[in-house]
Formats: sequence, C-alpha cells, structure tokens
Amino acid sequence: MNNIEFDKRHIWHPYTSSINPLPCYEVVHAEGTKITLADGSVVVDGMSSWWAAIHGYNHPKLNEAAKAQLDNFSHIMFGGLTHEPAIVLCKKLIALTPSGLNRVFLADSGSVAVEVAIKMALQYWACQGRTEKNRLLAPRNGYHGDTFAAMSVCDPINGMHSLFKNSLIEHFFAPAPQTRYGQKWNPDDVAPLQELLEANHHSIAALILEPVVQGAGGMRLYHPEYVKTCRQLCDQYDVLLICDEIATGFGRTGKLFACDHVQVSPDIMCLGKAITGGYMSLAATLCSDTVAQGVCEGSPGVFMHGPTFMGNPLACAVANASIDLLLSRNWQQEVNDIYQQLTQELASLQKHPAVADIRTLGAIGVVEMKQAVDVAKIQRVFIENGAWIRPFGKLIYVMPPFTASKQDITVLTQAIKAGIEATFSPS
Repeated sequence: MNNIEFDKRHIWHPYTSSINPLPCYEVVHAEGTKITLADGSVVVDGMSSWWAAIHGYNHPKLNEAAKAQLDNFSHIMFGGLTHEPAIVLCKKLIALTPSGLNRVFLADSGSVAVEVAIKMALQYWACQGRTEKNRLLAPRNGYHGDTFAAMSVCDPINGMHSLFKNSLIEHFFAPAPQTRYGQKWNPDDVAPLQELLEANHHSIAALILEPVVQGAGGMRLYHPEYVKTCRQLCDQYDVLLICDEIATGFGRTGKLFACDHVQVSPDIMCLGKAITGGYMSLAATLCSDTVAQGVCEGSPGVFMHGPTFMGNPLACAVANASIDLLLSRNWQQEVNDIYQQLTQELASLQKHPAVADIRTLGAIGVVEMKQAVDVAKIQRVFIENGAWIRPFGKLIYVMPPFTASKQDITVLTQAIKAGIEATFSPS
C-alpha cells in the first residue's frame, strides 16, 4: 500500500469525510513560495499554509532560530519556570500591538487563544460579582475556531451549531457588517448590534469579532469604522471587546494588525497563525491591565487555564525570528504590491457568468462564485496550472506569502481563471 492509499484509508484530514475523503497530495519539499509534490509537480503556494507561512518555506533565518533553540532545550513546562524566548516574544507583542495590551497569555493554537479570551472575559465579570454577565455577542458570518467555546461564537447558520446545538451555550448574534471595505461608511450598519447591547448588556460579558476581515465564515471585507463604533459601544454599555486577529495579524490586511486601520485597542486580542511564520503552532491572548487585574481579584485569585505546551521555547524562538524578519523587510510594500496585482488580474473574472463577486484587501484575493465549488475537480485544474489553492463553499481565495513574486501571483490568478473556466459552464 503506497503512502496516498494508506492516508486515504486511515488518516482523517480537516473538514473531510472519512468515507469519501477529498484527494490529498503528498508533499516532499517546500522552499520559498513553492511546494514540491511527490509526483514531481511544483506549485506556487496560494494559501500560506492556511494564512500562516508569510515568509514562505525553509527560510534560513527561521531554520537557524529553530536549530539554535533546539541545541539548548526544545520544551520546558511554563508552570513555575520561564525562559528568554518567551520573555523576548512577549516584549515584542506588547510593543507591536495596540496600546494598552500589556499582559500576554501564551497558548498553543488559535482556537485555544479564543477559548482563553472567552474564559478571561467570563472570569473577569464573575470576579467583579457580575455573574449575570456570562454570555457573548458576535456578528454573524464570524469564525473563531473549532473548539466548543470558540465554535459557540461562530456563525450559527454557516457554522456547526446545527450539529452541536444541544451542547453549545447560546449567545447573542448581530447581523453581519454590510458596509464593504472601501465604500462610504453607513452608520446604520451597526444599529442592530447597538439594539442588542441596549437590551441585553446586563448579561453580555464581551463582544467578539474579527476586525475588518471575516475569514472562514465567508471571506467578507467590511468597513473599519464598524470596529471603531463597536469599541465605542462596548465602552458605553460596559462590555469587553475581544478582537480575533488570528488570521489578520502580522500584516495580512496591509496594516500590522487589522485594528490599526482605525487605531482601535481592544480589551483582549487573540493572535496565532503567522506568529511563527507558519513553522510551529503558537498563539497568544493579550489583554489590558484592567482585565488582568479583574480576572485575578477574589476567588480563586488565579486565571484557570494552563496548556501543557504553553510558552514552548522552540515556537517562541521561531516567532521572535519571524517577527524580526517581517519588520526588517518593507512588508507594507510587499503586501501592497500583491494587493495591486490581485486587484488588477482578478478584475476580468467579474464578467464571468458564474462569478458573484471579486474582493481584495492587502495580501487577500477572493472570488465568490454563485454556486458551490467542486473542490476535488477544481484543485486538479489548479495543480495542472502550477498553483496550490484550497477553496471552500462558494469561495476561491488566495492568501499568498508576502514574499510571492509578480510571477507567482500571476500563476495563482491564471490558475483561478483556468479552474473556473474548466469547472463552471456558462449559464
């Protein structure tokens, strides 16, 4: 039995049936923006390995950081012990993120970072004697992870609520932001959310949202003023603001963090994905001194969370190197160049009868189809055209590494066009 056949029979991949799984392609090497498959095909990575590998693969500076830390120690428990890679990383995160986020809780994945944020918010109010503030508010079309608390604040229609309805806490959901990025801001956009806050703020601990870009819930790009107004409303109604920047952090939208589009500082911020440049799993939940102090007032006096691999030194060392590498380059120009090219080269697809919408922001390009994509069929076409792109639902999107060349971006956009032409008949 060859590797692919064994994989198909025994290994369960993300969002895939165990009975009739989507095809998998074996990788034997990755370097720069290119992925080499077992059959010798070389494809341009259009996904940054789910938005994380912003520097591409096999980067010498990140490799060096990992090897150097490995020679010292690869892991040590974070309970009662600390180490320089974690201390340096936390200094960097506090310096780079919006002002006021002065406490850092290191975790091991984005979903866990969201779990930590939600638990922080709930414990904060409980320790203030406000135990009735035990629910959350979120815009629809959001996505925050696959673990249970994170799942409970994902979109209740497009998410997994129907499967786990009896096991999830019911939270409040406002209509999704409607004013697109780049359009004139419509203040009425936030009115339904304000009405929910007005009626229910006494029981709402926090508002959680993905600033500016709603990721896996629909790749929706919305007006930054919505985030700014949410900050004002949270202050007005005594509700904490959680910004989930797991997908948008570290430059993806053209700003270092999506909150920076409107200079908003949340009470709690979640980071992950690109924090290590895609090398290892690591996440962080940052909060204000007010939240940190409030969480630890009264019984039990500590924050009740502690992942086994919290503050993993190997991951922290690579994260430090990744952040230094990002800041050492003209990443803003790189991202803007990708934005300009994606905007220009995808524009012609708007005329295709099967295409519903085209949208771009930073190093993000989205083609929304009118009907669901046949993933297996269209991926074969993408690979034949030298591109690795992973669509979902009606969405074909790319989030390439910031190091992608003009030629790389053209490969991706041409592959998208070829895939649509081959799999969507005009009608």
